[in-house]
Amino acid sequence: MTHPENDEKYIGLTVNSGVAQPPSVNPYLKRHRRKPLPSVADLVDGIVKGDVTMLSRAVTLVESIQPDHYAIAQEVIEKCLPHSGNSRRIGITGVPGAGKSTSIDVFGLHVLRDGGKLAVLAIDPSSERTRGSILGDKTRMEKLSQHPGAFIRPSPSAGSLGGVARKTRETIVLCEAAGYNNIFVETVGVGQSETAVHSMVDFFLLIQLAGTGDELQGIKRGIMEMADGIVINKADGDNIGPAQLAQAQFKSALHLFPPTESGWSPEVLTYSGYYEIGIAEVWNMIDRYFAFVKNNGYFDRKRMQQARYWMYETIDNRLRSHFYNDPQIAEMLADRENLVLANRQSSFTAARDILQFYFSKK
Repeated sequence: MTHPENDEKYIGLTVNSGVAQPPSVNPYLKRHRRKPLPSVADLVDGIVKGDVTMLSRAVTLVESIQPDHYAIAQEVIEKCLPHSGNSRRIGITGVPGAGKSTSIDVFGLHVLRDGGKLAVLAIDPSSERTRGSILGDKTRMEKLSQHPGAFIRPSPSAGSLGGVARKTRETIVLCEAAGYNNIFVETVGVGQSETAVHSMVDFFLLIQLAGTGDELQGIKRGIMEMADGIVINKADGDNIGPAQLAQAQFKSALHLFPPTESGWSPEVLTYSGYYEIGIAEVWNMIDRYFAFVKNNGYFDRKRMQQARYWMYETIDNRLRSHFYNDPQIAEMLADRENLVLANRQSSFTAARDILQFYFSKK
C-alpha cells in the first residue's frame, strides 16, 4: 500500500509502514496428519493376533456412517467370522443407578482372575438434543480399565436402536476374533434396548435395587421374562433386610411366569458390588447356567436362532435405508405429507402410492 503523505511535497511528514502482523497459526505447531487406514489384511491379521490398536480401529470403522468405512468393516467382519464364537456373551441391564458399571468392574475382575480376556461393550446414553454422549464408563470401571486383559468400548446410543444393536453385534464378532472369551454388553437401562441386547447374548442378567418402593412395579414384566438371573445389588449394612425381602418378592413373581424356553429356572441372588460381597455366588450361578444349556443343546440352538434373526434384521435395516435415502422417494414423501396434512389424501393411500412408485423402479 502506497502513502501519498510520503511524497516529496510533504517534507517532514512520514508515515511508517507499521509492524507486520504475526501469523494466526503458531509457526511451531506441528500439523497432525491422520494415519492412513490399514488394509483389510492388516486389520484382520492384527485382530487375530490380539492387537488392541487394530481392534479399536476396526470397531471405529464398524461405528462409522461413511459408506467406504462400512464396506471395509464388513469385509473385516467376514474374514474374522471363522475366529469368532468362542466366548460367553452376557448382557447386563438394570434400572439407572442400580450399579451396573460398578458391578461390571468387580464381575470383570473376578472373571479375569481365572485367566482369559474380557471385552465390555457399554452403550452410553446420548443427549436427544445435542446427540452428544459423555462416554464415561471407563471412569466408573476404575480397576477394570487398568487391567491388561480387559477391553472397554463405550459407544453412544444416538441413532436408531437397530443400528446401534447391529454395530454392537458386529463388534462382538471382532472381539471374539481377538481372543476375548468373555463379552459383557451393558445396556442404557430398562427399555426397548434390552430386547435387542437379549438377541445377541447367551445369558441375560438383571440388576435390581431394594428399598426403592415397589420393586416389582419398577420394572417391566417383559424384562423379567427375558432375565436368566436377577441379582439385588447393595445388599450391605442396613440394606441387607430390604434386599432379602426384595429377593423373596422376585422369587415369588418368577413362579407366575411360564417356563423358559431353555428349561432353566432363573435364580434370584443378593450381593454388594461396592463391598464385593456375594460376587463369587453370582458368577457360580452363571457357570451353572452355561453348563445346563450346553448339556441340553439350548446353547447351540439359541446361537443359530440369533444368527438367523440378525440376517433378517440386517435385510430390514438395509431396505429401510435404501428407501429413505432415495432422492425421488424423499421428494415424493414431502409432497404426499403435505397432502395428508391438508386433509386432501388419506395416510393409507399416500403410503400406497409411494410404495407403488418405489417398487415400480427397476
